[in-house]
Amino acid sequence: MRDFVITTDTTSDLPNDYIKKHNITVLPLTYVLEGITYNQENGLEFSEFYNKMRNGSMPTTSQVNPAQAREIFLELYKQGFDILHIAFSSGLSGSYNSARLAADELTEEYKDCNILVIDSLCASMGEGLLVLKAVQFKEQGKTIEEIAEWIDKNKLHVCHDFTPMDLFHLYRGGRVSKTAAVIGTMVNVKPILHVDNAGHLIALSKVRGRKKSLTTLVDNMEKQIGSYLEENKRDGVFIGHGDSLEDAQFVADLIKQRFGIETFLIDYIGPVVGAHTGAGIIALFFMGEAR
Repeated sequence: MRDFVITTDTTSDLPNDYIKKHNITVLPLTYVLEGITYNQENGLEFSEFYNKMRNGSMPTTSQVNPAQAREIFLELYKQGFDILHIAFSSGLSGSYNSARLAADELTEEYKDCNILVIDSLCASMGEGLLVLKAVQFKEQGKTIEEIAEWIDKNKLHVCHDFTPMDLFHLYRGGRVSKTAAVIGTMVNVKPILHVDNAGHLIALSKVRGRKKSLTTLVDNMEKQIGSYLEENKRDGVFIGHGDSLEDAQFVADLIKQRFGIETFLIDYIGPVVGAHTGAGIIALFFMGEAR
């Protein structure tokens, strides 16, 4: 039986030290800011990236293309590995389709090539949470097929709830109208959004004020978590932020008080996702009954 590697995308927003420790290969999505193209290996410090956004810089992003995916998969295959690829939601990017096309081509060309590409239907650290689960299962000795089956059965239990600082970048991405963005920002309206079962970004509600929006994330978690409380206590909850660590810690403290959860991964939302959500984003990721 061939050994296998776990691969994912830049958009999984896992810390670099975790990526390196567990030998995870990352397919690169890139971003362009002020005319310069950046990737995971050659990127701005996240605080600098968000400061530039606060000062008016408008980044754009690019998905993984099939040729890039093929090159990376082929190198891993030649090293003797099967591949389990956990991809960014097809509802938000074409990167999943690029990986699927590359895998189909290689498995047709090389009959002993085994590449399993999973549409995570997740974004950012929700995608990262599935990668973490895959790593845990691999270390427990589960096969590539067993892990892929578990992810397919459980990926819709990965809940994503988040609130941006304002509506401008959501307007740029076509998520809200220009009128809603202008009026909402003027009256301090904060949207609450999530990723639905089709992997799309969907608005849930609007509340007045930042602290209320942060509290609402935890209120929604209480409705969603169901029988998964003990699993979240064991494996932890992920909180992503757009250079807003104090607010992320505020949410973690609320969760600790309400649920008794002690384990958290609190880290930056990376620039590829952050380009579309803006500075100040707070995002909560955990296992629950339903999204």
